[in-house]
Amino acid sequence: MSKMHKGLIAVAVAAFAALVVWAVATVPEPPAKPEAPVEENKVMRYDGNEISEEKNGRKIWDLTAEHIDVNIETRDAVLENLQGHFYAEDGRVVEVKASKGTYTEGTKDIVLSGNVEIKNSDGAQLNSDELRWDAQKEILAAIGNAKAVKEDMLATGDRIESSDGFNKIKISGKAYLRRGGETK
Repeated sequence: MSKMHKGLIAVAVAAFAALVVWAVATVPEPPAKPEAPVEENKVMRYDGNEISEEKNGRKIWDLTAEHIDVNIETRDAVLENLQGHFYAEDGRVVEVKASKGTYTEGTKDIVLSGNVEIKNSDGAQLNSDELRWDAQKEILAAIGNAKAVKEDMLATGDRIESSDGFNKIKISGKAYLRRGGETK
């Protein structure tokens, strides 16, 4: 090979190497993957709406609230300034009012708190710090400073519960029951 051929080959190799370096150096970077948006709890907000439950065609309870937040993934609800009803099988109705409440979709349980007032359609009245509905056991329980008054009967305790709309009650924790006399 002559010097000229060697020179041409060297120039061709150098040009090819320069072309490869240029191609590699100028390749655009792939676009950055968009960051997944930070998902906040997906909440639907309602004003002046009602939630309720039925079982075998019979309404079990209903709650109407000034404001309801529902998590659309879990379907759990937080209620503010609410009133509602729990319906006993014998036709009696327990009317409730409270400042706050929660409903858990998975268990169908309800917890009411803040200025809890309970009135039964047969005249009984109940006050407590909290009212819990255990859907599985179908038990309403007034918890914390519970006080029930009906005609000439006064019952107090840490917990007063019933499975029949407070017609028959079970008192536990510092239980006190008095018949006759003043009920205040």
